Amino acid sequence: MSKNILIISSENTGHGHKSITESLFENSVGEHDVKIHVVDGFSLGGPLLLSIGKSYGPITRSAEGLWKMVWSLSSVKPTLVNDLIAGLIKTTFLRLLDEIKPDLILSVHPNFNGSILNILEKQQIKIPFITLIADLVNIYPLWADKRADYIISPTVEARDKCISYGIPNEKIKVLGFPVRSRFYRKSQNIKRNINHNQQMPLNCLIMSGGEGVGNMKMIAENLLDHFHCSVKIVAGRNTKLKTKLEKSLKGKYGDNVEIYGFTKNIQDLMFSSDIAFTRGSPNVMFEAVATNTPIIITGALPGQEESNPAFAEKYNLGVICKDPQDIKATMDDLLKNDAEKLNEIIESQKKFINPKAAEDIVHFMLEVENSYNENKTALSL
Repeated sequence: MSKNILIISSENTGHGHKSITESLFENSVGEHDVKIHVVDGFSLGGPLLLSIGKSYGPITRSAEGLWKMVWSLSSVKPTLVNDLIAGLIKTTFLRLLDEIKPDLILSVHPNFNGSILNILEKQQIKIPFITLIADLVNIYPLWADKRADYIISPTVEARDKCISYGIPNEKIKVLGFPVRSRFYRKSQNIKRNINHNQQMPLNCLIMSGGEGVGNMKMIAENLLDHFHCSVKIVAGRNTKLKTKLEKSLKGKYGDNVEIYGFTKNIQDLMFSSDIAFTRGSPNVMFEAVATNTPIIITGALPGQEESNPAFAEKYNLGVICKDPQDIKATMDDLLKNDAEKLNEIIESQKKFINPKAAEDIVHFMLEVENSYNENKTALSL
C-alpha cells in the first residue's frame, strides 16, 4: 500500500529548504511504496503570508539589521508566531490534508512546526509529525515543539539547543545534514591534494547562497591582485549584483574572472575549485563540504547563522575571514608549507560528512510511520 508523506517546505526563504527537500525526494525514489508531496508553507496562507516569505531575499540582501530584529522578535514570542500562522493557513491546510491524506507530515521550516501542530491538535487529527531542523547551531524556539513526534537534528549542537528548550533527548535524532547526491564526488576515495605553484593557477569560487549577499567585489580584487588565480563568482538571484560585478571586474581582469547568476549546476563549479569563499549558510557550507572543497567563511546572517563560522572552524571544515582586507594573510597561511592547512581541511571534510544523511532520514520517517500504524492496529484489536 502506498505511503503518502507531506513535506512542508519553502520556495522563497533562501534555497536551503528547497535543497533539503530535493535531497529527501531523490532518496525516496527507490522506495516504490512512497509518494512525497511537497508544498510551500507560505503559499498556504494566501497573498499575505506568501509576500512575507518572498521578503526574505530583499531583507537579507540589503537590511541585515532588520532581519536580526525579525529573527529576535520571533524567537521571543514563538507562540504568537504559531497562532498567527495557524490562523492564516488553517483552511487551506485542512483542505490539503483531505486531498493528500498523508500518513506522515515532515516540516523543514520553523514557521510551520507549532502552527501546524496547533491545527492538528485543535481538530483532533492524529498524524505522525516530524520536524527536520535546517540550521546548525543557533536555532529558533520555533524548531523545538514538544508535541512533535520526533525532531531530526543535523548536528549535536542543534540537538543540545533543543534540549535546552525542554525537548526530551529521546525525541531528538541526530542524522546529519541532507545534501543532494550530485554534490558528492563519484568516488569518496579520490585523493584530493592541492599543490599550489606559480605554473598552476589556484581556482577560487566566491558564492553567497541563493540570495547573493556579501562583499564579493573586494574579495575577488584581493585574490586577483595578490595571487596567481582564476575567480568564479556566483551572484545568485541578485541580478543587480551580477551586473555590477561584470562592469567593475571584467574590464580589469578579463578572462581571469567569470560572473554567474543563479545556477542549478553549482556542484560543477565546486568540483573544479580549489577553495570556496562563502557566507555561513548551512546549505552552502555542507554542499561545499560534500564536494570536498575547503571553505573560507566571509560572514553570516545575524540570528540563525551567526555561530556557523565557528562551527566550521571547530570541525576544521574551513576558516573564517570576515574582513576582505585579510584575504591575503588568510590565503598565505593556508598555502604555506605546500598548502598544508588546506589539505588538512580536505581530509577533515571527508571524515566529517555523512553521505547517507538524506537516505537515513527517509528510512527513519518510514520507520516512524510503520511503528505508528502498528500501534494503531494493535489498539484497534
